[in-house]
Amino acid sequence: MKALLRTLFSPILNVFEKSEEAYLYKPSHRKILIAMGVLFGILTSALIAIIVNSESNGALIPALVFGSVCLVTLVVGFLGTEKAVANIWNSRN
Repeated sequence: MKALLRTLFSPILNVFEKSEEAYLYKPSHRKILIAMGVLFGILTSALIAIIVNSESNGALIPALVFGSVCLVTLVVGFLGTEKAVANIWNSRN
């Protein structure tokens, strides 16, 4: 299942896994990345609720931006390699 998801999200993962530089990985970086993804997901859900309950679409662009950040952080956090997690934090050795 993980291999299928990695294939599906390979355009996102390839951006962070393609560099050849040395990296410094800490397991806490992955946990923080997943926590950030969850927080951005909550923020996106709140903005979508505002859009649904109001007649204006003023929160549409922030909802798309925060939703994109949520998607990227959760994909890299759950499916990415150690190198991808380190690169998203810009951690170099």
